[in-house]
Parts: sequence; structure tokens; C-alpha cells
Amino acid sequence: MIGWSNRPFRSVPGHQMRSVAVALLILTVSACGARPTNEVLRPTSAIVEDAKITQVYVATTRAPRTAGSTDFGYVPSLGASYAAFSVSTPPGHKTGRIEWPRDQTDPATSFATVDSTIMREDEFRTAVSNDPRKGSGVVVFVHGFNHNFPEALYRLVQLSVDSRADGVPVLFSWPSAGSPFAYLADKDAVAFSRDGLARTLSALVDDAEGAPVQVVAHSMGGLLTMEALRQLKLEGQDDVLDQLSVVMAAPDIDPDVFRAQIAVIGPMARTMTLLVSQDDRALDLSSRLSSHRARVGALDVADPRVERAARAANIAIVDISALPASNRINHDRYVELSAIYGELNSEQSPYRTSATALSEAGVYVLDAFLRN
Repeated sequence: MIGWSNRPFRSVPGHQMRSVAVALLILTVSACGARPTNEVLRPTSAIVEDAKITQVYVATTRAPRTAGSTDFGYVPSLGASYAAFSVSTPPGHKTGRIEWPRDQTDPATSFATVDSTIMREDEFRTAVSNDPRKGSGVVVFVHGFNHNFPEALYRLVQLSVDSRADGVPVLFSWPSAGSPFAYLADKDAVAFSRDGLARTLSALVDDAEGAPVQVVAHSMGGLLTMEALRQLKLEGQDDVLDQLSVVMAAPDIDPDVFRAQIAVIGPMARTMTLLVSQDDRALDLSSRLSSHRARVGALDVADPRVERAARAANIAIVDISALPASNRINHDRYVELSAIYGELNSEQSPYRTSATALSEAGVYVLDAFLRN
């Protein structure tokens, strides 16, 4: 299957561990300035003309810091919590960006939370089911490694606004520690959240009443998504799997683990899409931390074995290396793809026919696809 390798498993010598630590420090410095805290989510009563307000629903295995609040931290919770957020984007919003508040939240220049509400599970399901956008489907975003809650929430808002998606945006947020030095802790949090995501997807498909349900997972969120799909298969919920459309951006998964997951799940009814890039430095670091085991998000689409395996598993693998990234890590190119998604699929787009082809199993290079 995909990415089979005969390379033996090796321990990491001390000098290589030091180089990994240095690389991690460089990536951390280049990627992160001051990180947002949950303070940025404190609702503001200010209203700005021409600001766009997006209603987002949340299912999370993060425990609230205080009972009954929407202040979600990194402590895991066995029982999922549910919430709704109304977030405004400023009139001057630039695609691909999250305009974070600086000193104080100003809806004229930054993302701003207008309202937030904690919900029971039945209230969450009813709200999503009755949302007028449901006819266009439900989009579930599963964030990746090193994300705190406001980063995950505002990323979904940005993706929803920039892609001009008409469906209901739902964030599934797992208890990432929100630290670049907590890789192993985040992997444990993924394993902890598998059942929670599987249950959420099952409920959303049931309540969608035939409307499409798409899962967009980034980085380590891809590992969580695959584990949840595997769980659904083992529970005999094929009817749920058949209604899911899955897109995984830069999935941080060992190829042999992915192969084992696909062996259980089987080819999905709707083509799964993997967005990959061989110069993704975050996945390169993940590979080094895993004794130089490759990552699915860095597959070589020029390898004929990859294409054969993709077609057999009903997977479309798209190399998006031609798209710009926001920093030198090259781990967030999917954000740029979301920004041009609406244009690619518009009725007037010269790329519409080619864009449709990306939903078919096989391998593609985005740069070549755009030229055609």
C-alpha cells in the first residue's frame, strides 16, 4: 500500500537528537510570535459595519477551565463539551490570514468573538440540524499538532470565510497542549480523542439527513481522523463512513500505520483526498523524531507505486508544493488552497473541469493542474 518502505526501524543517536532539538527550536522561533490566549475569545459588544459574522459550532474533548464556560484549555475531558461561537472578520480581512487582536480586540481590524454559548449535546445536535446552511452540508475541521483552542477556532473561521463555503462549520478540537515541545503528549491526546470524534461524526451524519458531511483534517489531526474512521468501521457503522468526504492536509502519519488503517477501513465510498508536499519541514522534523520514518503528508507523487496504491484505495493524492506557505515551515499550504477553492469551483472558472478531476482517485500535481 501507500508508502511501503523496507527501511528498518532505528534508534536515534545522541548527536541526531541534538540536531532534532536545534531544528525544533528554529522552527519554533520562525513560526511563532506571541501566541493568542483564550482572552481573545472574550465576547465584545462592538459592531462594525461590513464585518462578516460567522456562526461556528464546537465539539471538543478539551475540558473547560471553569464549569459551564466556553473557556477550553488543554486538559482532556472524558465527556465531550459543546458550544457555539459567533465570530466577526474585519472588513479589510486578507485571504489566508487571521488578523489577531493586538492589545485590545477591535472588530474593525481583527477577528472578534461576538458571542459564545455552552451547549448540551442535544442542543448542539439540534442547532446544527436546524441551521439554514445545512442544505449545503456540514464541514468538520480537525486541527493539528501544537494548536491551542483560539488558534483552532479562528482557523476554521478563516477557512470558512476564505473558501466561501456555504455549509455549517463545525470544529472538533482535541486537547493539544499548544506547545511545539509537546509532540508525544499531543499523540496521546489524539488517542484519547478517537472515540469522541467517531461519536461526533456519527451524530452529524445522522442529523445531516443526506446532506454532505466533509471532514478537513490537518497534520496530526489526520492521524486522529483515520483512527476515528477505523473505529467507525470496527463498530459496523459503514452507513456513516459512506456519507463522509475526507480531506487530509499534510497528514502526520507513518505510511505503514496508514496502510494498516486503510486495510481496516477499506476504500471509502467517497474519494479521500490527501494534500502533500515533500518540502514540509514540520513533517521532516516529525520523521526525525520517529527514527526517520516517512510521513504520508510528504509522499512522492512521482513514485508509480504511490499512484497504484492510491487508485486501489480510492484516494486522490495532490501535491500542493506550488502553493505559497505563510512561513519557512511549509506546513500550512492548505490555507492558501482554501483561499482559491471558491474561485477554482466557480461556474466561470477555467479550472472547473480540472478541479472536478481532483475528486477522482489517482495522483496530481497542483501546479500542472492549474496550467492545464
